[in-house]
Amino acid sequence: MQAADLAHSANGTTGSLRLAEILAALSKALDLTEGQPPGHCIRCCYIGIHIARTIGLDAVRTGELYYTLLLKDLGCSSNAARICELYLTDDIGFKKSFKEIDDSLAHVLRFVLQQTGLKAGLAERFRALSNIVRNGGAIAQELIETRCRRGAAIARKLRFGEPVADGIRSLDEHFDGGGRPQGLTGEAIPLYSRVALLAQVADVFFRVGGIAAALAEVKARSGSWFDPALVAAFESLAADQAFVARLGEDDLSETVLSLEPAQARRAVDEDYLDDIAEAFAEVVDSKSPYTSGHSERVALFTDMIAEAMGHPPEHRRRLKRAALLHDIGKLGISNAILDKPGRLSEAEFAEIRRHPVYSEEILSKIGAFCELALIGGRHHERLDGTGYPLGLSGDDIGLDTRIVTVADIFDALTADRPYRPAMPLSKALAILDEGTGTIVDGACVAALRRALARLDEERSAA
Repeated sequence: MQAADLAHSANGTTGSLRLAEILAALSKALDLTEGQPPGHCIRCCYIGIHIARTIGLDAVRTGELYYTLLLKDLGCSSNAARICELYLTDDIGFKKSFKEIDDSLAHVLRFVLQQTGLKAGLAERFRALSNIVRNGGAIAQELIETRCRRGAAIARKLRFGEPVADGIRSLDEHFDGGGRPQGLTGEAIPLYSRVALLAQVADVFFRVGGIAAALAEVKARSGSWFDPALVAAFESLAADQAFVARLGEDDLSETVLSLEPAQARRAVDEDYLDDIAEAFAEVVDSKSPYTSGHSERVALFTDMIAEAMGHPPEHRRRLKRAALLHDIGKLGISNAILDKPGRLSEAEFAEIRRHPVYSEEILSKIGAFCELALIGGRHHERLDGTGYPLGLSGDDIGLDTRIVTVADIFDALTADRPYRPAMPLSKALAILDEGTGTIVDGACVAALRRALARLDEERSAA
């Protein structure tokens, strides 16, 4: 008998779940796509909330700032493919390294020259560099505007109001008006954005060179990037040994959860969990033009299969969440690999095999989603043991995972990919039939056929 992957236990209750706990854990997925060490957004929250306390921000606004800091990178996945296309490079490494240089024009230009097209041919690299030199301002505007707009939109899907959405949208504005996307100046920039940008730079340089490096970089950008009043607040914090010691700890999750103002705390019910899963599925699918809508479609096919197999509504609901979040680990894989049109090298495929591991690691840290973690970690396992990352076989792969696997493969076959166009439904189903008993579960494939046939009947009758 196959073991189910979703536990029907007290884990399914949501009365005591805190939104902060869930989003703090999910913020580690955002760290992946920015190439930052795990806990970057959490550390930014730690820095930013202490700045808020230093300047005397009230509890309501501190609560809004708290979520702005945790979710500041919601839109970052949306420009990854474009970075790879323009700079012919690894988007994750590019983002990580770009954050670690100072803002002088000479250093930025040197960085672009060093990073662009390192693995491309000479002619291709020259064309890319020429394009960047000619259109650098427009390119920067496009990349930042895309991430800011998408991040704000996803924040609204997470049920946050305009103060949080505005804080995320204006993250890259600079105090002197030299930032993007709107070129706002001074206090026209939302306070939450001003705090978040300073906290972000402070954490990046703290991880590279300690508090002295962080303080030097923040002070060097006072009046240009940063609000001088906030720089002064950070300067006082940098002199606090307890603050600095805590910032250097490996995991600040519990500390940051304790910093959330009581007035800002939100409980999470089943409907809110659905919204969270859908919002982060959009973060994942925004990473590549070839995965646009993938998680949503996998969730739909998963639900169709589960319904055809007679699963009750509550179980189907949790399966849909698992399907929405199964690929969250792809945020840690470069688009240079995800979008590659040709055959992957062994090293590149080794990177691809890591994404289920990332998915399981992220989801297992969230009480409300930990029951989904096995599906995220095992949806590329195959019945004959040829899958990854663990090479599981047979009954070691639960039925819930088998359902999501069939839905995932079916969508991959019927959607455009970098290396081939979408297949007709009949051909995709034939491929699933060929893999029955070795790659996929025949009962799940049969259920998918029944569901598609029923859908076709309903469409004909309409």
